[in-house]
Amino acid sequence: MSTPAQPLVTGTLHRPGHARRRALMRGIKRACLAAGGLAIAAGIAYAWMPRPVAVDVATVQHRPLEVEVAEDGQTRVRDRFVVSAPITGQLARIELDPGTAVAAGDVVARIDPPSPVLLDERSRAEAAARLTAAIAHQRRAEIAVARSQLTHAAAVREADRTRTLDQRGAIAGAERERADDQEQLATRDLAAAEAERASAAAEVVAARAVLGEAPARPSRPVDVIAPASGRVLRVVRDSAGPVAAGAPLVEIGDPRALEIVVDVLSSDAARIAPGMPVVIEAWGGAPALRGEVRRVEPSAFTRISALGVEEQRVNVIATIADPPSGLGDGFRIEARIITWRGERVATIPASAVFRSDQRWAVYAVERGRARLRPIEIGHRGRLEVEITGGLSVGSTVILHPTDRIADGTPIAAR
Repeated sequence: MSTPAQPLVTGTLHRPGHARRRALMRGIKRACLAAGGLAIAAGIAYAWMPRPVAVDVATVQHRPLEVEVAEDGQTRVRDRFVVSAPITGQLARIELDPGTAVAAGDVVARIDPPSPVLLDERSRAEAAARLTAAIAHQRRAEIAVARSQLTHAAAVREADRTRTLDQRGAIAGAERERADDQEQLATRDLAAAEAERASAAAEVVAARAVLGEAPARPSRPVDVIAPASGRVLRVVRDSAGPVAAGAPLVEIGDPRALEIVVDVLSSDAARIAPGMPVVIEAWGGAPALRGEVRRVEPSAFTRISALGVEEQRVNVIATIADPPSGLGDGFRIEARIITWRGERVATIPASAVFRSDQRWAVYAVERGRARLRPIEIGHRGRLEVEITGGLSVGSTVILHPTDRIADGTPIAAR
């Protein structure tokens, strides 16, 4: 049976079914173009939308907090004795080694009296002239003594004669008194002449000693004594040779009685007081040592920092509770002086805090966005700070905020 032929649509060369298919295709094509445009617009909009910034966060919690002053320092023996040369002379070689034990009263060094000084030609000529003058002076003094002896003997005889005549009543009393006065004057003149002769003889001896002509006398070495018991910390001068009076020779101390010296900024020293605990680290062993501030020196000194800035520093002296055997004099250490301690303090990491409009602030996390919050802080520890206002315990803050974060920025916690 044959299918009846479809009539042609008026004004076209196609049948009615073909026109519907074309209309449907046009509708689908338009829908696809619209969907593609919407997808492109959505992609552009998504590309321009702000993306959340990945951040590290922390929570305000109650924790123990310590405020400290951390500086480098060094150890030193508490009671150090510097043994010096008592006289100028020739030092014998010191056989002691650092670490040798000594007791109070032990001989640590010996010094011989100095040898005569060698003279040049001019000095020797001058010394020879002084010797000649001294010898002449000695001869004059001996002659004066001889004359004084004769005068004294004559005055004594005259005084004896006048006393005899006075007893017989042959002369007046005034004559006897004048004879007695002459005897006394002669006696004193003789004593003065003898003193002058002794002085002249001493000048001759001194002049001969300068020239090296004095008789040699055995010289006795001077022993240098240890003032206290302990160990030799350092031998300043161990070789033999001439040494001046007051020159340091040996340092003695007890290496078990150690203390530490830490120089801190004067602004930090104002917050340090005797009795504060000290944690001693990086001394070459483990664990950390404990100590206590013993004294804060009352005067500061100027020191140039590594950056070339003048700083006023103050020495803080602290004791060590139990010094280990390996720790010695002059060792470098790192000290943390605890100036304040709280057992239950609302704290956040110090890396979350920054300055904004002359105030301390943080970025708090609220509903996935950063919110600028002014805060008030109290004590500042090494890694954490105390929060006294602006945040409550349990609040979340952003650590290490960068310039990509502002008030209202979307964030995502790592």
